[in-house]
Amino acid sequence: MRRFLIWSVLAAVVGLVLAGTGYWAYWNFYSRFQPVTITRNQAQIQQLLDEASWVSGGGGGDPLYVIGYRDSASTQRYVREEIDKLKAAGVEPRIILFARADREGAAQSTAAERATVAELWLTRDWSLYQRWIQTPAREWTAAGIPAADGNLARAAVVEASRQFDARLTELLKDAGVQITYPLVLWRDRDGFLKACGCADSRAWPFIRDDLNAPDRVGTATPDADAASAPYGGETPAPGSDPPPCPIQTCRPFRRRTPRPAPLHRLQARRRRAPRARPPMGRPQTERCRPAPRRRPRPRTTAPFSDRAPAPSRRLHTARQAAISRSTSAAS
Repeated sequence: MRRFLIWSVLAAVVGLVLAGTGYWAYWNFYSRFQPVTITRNQAQIQQLLDEASWVSGGGGGDPLYVIGYRDSASTQRYVREEIDKLKAAGVEPRIILFARADREGAAQSTAAERATVAELWLTRDWSLYQRWIQTPAREWTAAGIPAADGNLARAAVVEASRQFDARLTELLKDAGVQITYPLVLWRDRDGFLKACGCADSRAWPFIRDDLNAPDRVGTATPDADAASAPYGGETPAPGSDPPPCPIQTCRPFRRRTPRPAPLHRLQARRRRAPRARPPMGRPQTERCRPAPRRRPRPRTTAPFSDRAPAPSRRLHTARQAAISRSTSAAS
């Protein structure tokens, strides 16, 4: 009974450990990357998104908001790799940038970044955003853009971008969203507002699946189209003979002529005696004859049944005694 209880407790402990490990693996590799459906403060979040100044390259479909800052590597990568896929699905990506607030007296943004953020919020210039993103952050000087520092109007715009991020972060945390940049917000097919902290690229496929976006976007190059089209991409005029198809030129194949063998090798071959060739058929071999059997030798002794039994010593003495008696009686 004691052994049964010990094995039962051990099996229960092993089962709990396996169940905990499976749940942790499900959460760590799958569940934590899924988007969160906003069930609280949807109206306030949507109002913030509508009032913010965003930039967009077009798309003409349902909006998808991407919130981030300039030095965020994950935000730049998401915009570079996912924007074209979302546009292919008929979605209009809208990008909202903000200048990070100072932390413990240390500036988290540069003067050029603050000036560019203020300019984007005021003008929504998509070409300015593209030039800013394509230029390394250290080389961007915001040339030709009014400075935000020392300008009350532009400084207020920069502060408004910071307040927008702080308020949105507070509402999303209350809804259960993990805050990592870029923050991506959109509405699904049923109209529910969803959010994702998409710093990890493993969360991106969930957004594409929700919006029916392709995993890859293939762009055909003009060289490939011209090579695949007949007549090298040129269309012949009506009533005229089509130009001949281009023939790929290649180097002519040259056969190598065998070099003559040296003289000493020819002489050595002539001196050698011709080898005797084996016959074409199967070689005939003599069959092995069995060795003659030996004849059995005749027996020199008679068989055991024909032998006379050897006389014993007592019988011999008895005979001699009888003979001596007969001779004495006769005399």
